[in-house]
Amino acid sequence: MKLSFSKADEQFRIEIASWLNKNLTGEFAKLKFRGGPGDEHSFPEERKVWEHKLAEGQWTCVGWPKEQGGRGCSIEQQVIFFEEYARAGAPGRMGHIGEGLAGPTIIAFGSDAQKKKYLPGIVKGTDLWCQGYSEPGAGSDLANVKTKARFDAEKNKWIINGQKVWTSLAHESNYVFVVARTDPDSIAHKGLGFFLMKMHQPGITVRPIEQITGTSEFNEVFFDNAECDADDIVGKPGEGWAVAMGLLGFERGVSTLGQQMLFQNELDEIVRIAKENGAGKDPVIRQRIADAHIGLKIMRYNSMRMLSGANDGSLQKEALIYKLYWATWHRSLGELAMDVLGAEAEICESAPYNLTRLQSMYLFVRSDTIYGGTNEIQKNIIAERGLGMPKEPKVVIKAE
Repeated sequence: MKLSFSKADEQFRIEIASWLNKNLTGEFAKLKFRGGPGDEHSFPEERKVWEHKLAEGQWTCVGWPKEQGGRGCSIEQQVIFFEEYARAGAPGRMGHIGEGLAGPTIIAFGSDAQKKKYLPGIVKGTDLWCQGYSEPGAGSDLANVKTKARFDAEKNKWIINGQKVWTSLAHESNYVFVVARTDPDSIAHKGLGFFLMKMHQPGITVRPIEQITGTSEFNEVFFDNAECDADDIVGKPGEGWAVAMGLLGFERGVSTLGQQMLFQNELDEIVRIAKENGAGKDPVIRQRIADAHIGLKIMRYNSMRMLSGANDGSLQKEALIYKLYWATWHRSLGELAMDVLGAEAEICESAPYNLTRLQSMYLFVRSDTIYGGTNEIQKNIIAERGLGMPKEPKVVIKAE
């Protein structure tokens, strides 16, 4: 699939490109090409201010319906927005989890009261969200969550107890959506709830996890009798799995095109270095660069197929292969970057651990094939949901 753009779309391109060129200056100039996965530790406070700047220009939530505070942009215009945003080197979004995941989920599944309560803060860039899915025993197997939600009728609140892990930007967020078990006797995907919670409250503790890069952009989050208002469960108790799966559908949405433009920026940097240091004269390196370019184009065209589906979070079959494909591709790009850098790849700019952007990328992409469902889990999903093959048998060990 190849999108074509109308004259109105191209005028929209000029509008966003001009706005970015005008505003990525002064205090925001240093934010160019910073932030995003593997670089979330860079300029977090300044990037929060940038979120406010985007909101002032009405450049947050561009694909949301106008009645929910968005621009109501078409798919074509959303593609243009993400292309120009990345092309300008605009910084990684601090509000992307709220804008791309929490917000669309609330729009699709939430009550009118929840929409009124939570959507304006996301649009304004003032409310930042994180995702409470994975647990120590429930990473790729989300249905195995142990975090519990008990309703306290006297307080008229849900009481949440448990632990989440690998929670990106939890230390910077003021809200979290949490999947927890409302029925203590339930198993697997049954008996779950999907909760919208304040982060800054008694009973929630955030502990950073130090990464191989030496930084900490994800965390452990502990819930010890933390409270959630009775009206802040999305859907009914027991419907949390359906809501959670809908959210994962939005994760494979149009924002993937922005991710790909960031990948393009990384590939462009690798090509620039290969030309400067002579690595590009190596025919094997040239072929690997060509393969990376081809892989990125394939990724883009598959995304176009994905975007032709419904806007309710339901997953098209084309979306089932996306995570496996981009994660494997990106891991290979990190290896290519180090081979192009050569001996320089093994030298830090300064002590104690001052990594360059490409060095940090190489180390961080090792996690791409793990978080959000490991490559092995992704292959199972493709086999079972996409191809209709029998489920992998589970081994049950009985105590003697």
